[in-house]
Amino acid sequence: MSATPVSANIPGIHHVTAICGDPQRNLEFYVGLLGLRLVKKTVNFDDPGTYHLYYGDGLGSPGTLLTFFAWILPPTVTARARQGTGQITATSFRIPAASLGFWVDRLAAAGVDFDGPAPRFGEPLLSLLDPDALPLELVARGGGALRAPWHAGPVPVEHALRGFAGATLRLDGYEKTATLLTATMGFRELGQEGSRFRFQVGEGDDAATIDLHCQPEGEPGRMGIGAVHHIAWRAPTRPLQEQWRAVLAQAGSDVTPVLDRRYFESIYFREPGGVLFEIATDPPGFTRDEAPEALGTRLMLPPWLEPRRERLEARLPELRLPARRG
Repeated sequence: MSATPVSANIPGIHHVTAICGDPQRNLEFYVGLLGLRLVKKTVNFDDPGTYHLYYGDGLGSPGTLLTFFAWILPPTVTARARQGTGQITATSFRIPAASLGFWVDRLAAAGVDFDGPAPRFGEPLLSLLDPDALPLELVARGGGALRAPWHAGPVPVEHALRGFAGATLRLDGYEKTATLLTATMGFRELGQEGSRFRFQVGEGDDAATIDLHCQPEGEPGRMGIGAVHHIAWRAPTRPLQEQWRAVLAQAGSDVTPVLDRRYFESIYFREPGGVLFEIATDPPGFTRDEAPEALGTRLMLPPWLEPRRERLEARLPELRLPARRG
């Protein structure tokens, strides 16, 4: 699966996208409790009748973005995810090593069940579920200075999430995915703990770890509310993204054409274990249609959906931002 290398390596994770149920409850958890900023309130461009919410640091820097497609369903309809093989089964955020106690106290005070601190590859981490049972981890890892601090958030800046630490892919077998990561995408292998194999990409504070958790006896996962839909890797420029597309196609992956996601451009492909990967450009970013101080305060639509604004706003539930600190 090796291919002609790209002129620059992937710096790290761009974003992770998951599926939530009640968008207001989602907003209160990620902004009100975890202290991320809502940097964009828009719609799923492939299903415009539903929200697409973006959370991140003060400007929505690549590497800090957790986004959600909101599935708002009738009470009689269930679409719960099942965590299993072929899925991302944990999304990990970095916290300052000195902030572990702060987060233990904050989660406990909010009545959030969590496990830990427990070590993994020498790092203490807390494991928890969001309101839709999406698995999350807070990893105490050195470094990770905030690139765009959100001073108006509910979490003191010195304890704020520092972007992604990494993610866990649960797979039937890991060898083919490991080959894609190392021979094609520029990852390096770090080690093994039991049936968990760790790889890393990027340098310094942007570096992200990916754990391949091999569970051949496990049930296949089912997409739905509480599941990760895909993980996106960074391409600093569009020409680098085009290089990655050519390399991935040469290595045997079926890769989409470049798609305009308004705040970045994207290509998609599936890794051998079935997880959907994306490579997204860093530019143009979230301030292309809102001032930095106004990010996330109104529904933003791409030009091709503006003629439908009145109908979409009537269909989408109103969202209320949690109160900000003064």
